[in-house]
Amino acid sequence: MRCIQCGSLDDKVVDSRSSKDGTSIRRRRECLNCGSRFTTYEQVERTELRVIKADGSREAINREKLFRGLVKACEKRKVSMDRIGRAVDEILSELHKDHQLEVPSRAIGAKVMDKLHAIDPVAYVRYVSVYRSFEDVGEFIREIQALENRSRSDVFQRKFFK
Repeated sequence: MRCIQCGSLDDKVVDSRSSKDGTSIRRRRECLNCGSRFTTYEQVERTELRVIKADGSREAINREKLFRGLVKACEKRKVSMDRIGRAVDEILSELHKDHQLEVPSRAIGAKVMDKLHAIDPVAYVRYVSVYRSFEDVGEFIREIQALENRSRSDVFQRKFFK
């Protein structure tokens, strides 16, 4: 791996860990030239999923684009980058299980909303507002009320249906 600080190709692996779902390995590396530390991920190469966009065009699914979307939604929230990375891995894993070669963009949006709903309600509302193109405050209010109703229902389910 090329060092992100000095560009050297000489490094050593300091630590390796398997992800919780077993689909990737996280490696901490140290550059032997400048001593800088950086993280790399090793994943099984899968067949490339293609996204069917709303206009009918198709493109390769982009993990970084998905990651950036979640990071933007979680900006200034107490959500770790590691948690966001795990959410992206979970979303991609679920998409690979549910779809062979192509996946509609709305299916990706639905998976992202489900993950954000579980991670952080504010990040969820932020994402939904952009995803659904909210145009007035009333739409925000309705979504927040729906979120509160779902939360109450979840508490009720846990309390009485253990």
